[in-house]
Amino acid sequence: MRVEGLALCEELTIIFHGRRDLSTIQTYVALGAHTTGDAVSGDALLRVPCDLDLAQAADRDDAERLYRDQARALRDALVAADTVLAVWREPLAEITAARIEVDRGVCSSVEAPAPRLIPVALRAAERRLSVVAVCNARTLAEGRPPLGIACIQQELSHVYPLTDDPEHALNDFLERAADYAHQLADQLAHQEASVQRFMELSGD
Repeated sequence: MRVEGLALCEELTIIFHGRRDLSTIQTYVALGAHTTGDAVSGDALLRVPCDLDLAQAADRDDAERLYRDQARALRDALVAADTVLAVWREPLAEITAARIEVDRGVCSSVEAPAPRLIPVALRAAERRLSVVAVCNARTLAEGRPPLGIACIQQELSHVYPLTDDPEHALNDFLERAADYAHQLADQLAHQEASVQRFMELSGD
């Protein structure tokens, strides 16, 4: 299933892959347009843990209906995530006073606190700050997957509701980052004092 007209990703393809050995219908998202039968390499696929569940279908027609409904729910989630990330782009640039890069790709240099939903991230490289759309793992039979926006800066990360105001969320995250930096500085000072006392005891 192709998802077109996206603000940041431009175009995505949803790929469902049945695994009899795992008894799952796994979901993947790829950048660009792909059609049935196209060969897509594994490193071009983002695994999204929101899988199809057609077990309740009474017959083939019912299975087709469930498939359409669940695929549509995922498509709507992808569109929402892309749209919200696009809205975050300008506030992120203003608050960080940094150039914002749109990083399109499955591989990521940062570890998100939850599974990513789309293969795109906003990056303020000068601040080492990344913003990605994430989701919770569950089947699509349960409806549109819960979404969030994750802010990530080195070891610190926090997920905000998709509906949160970007400026409020970014200011909150930067406050968390400042507090975290102070805690690390205090911890380092404590460790250095401990080492110094040990050296004194050792006569070095």
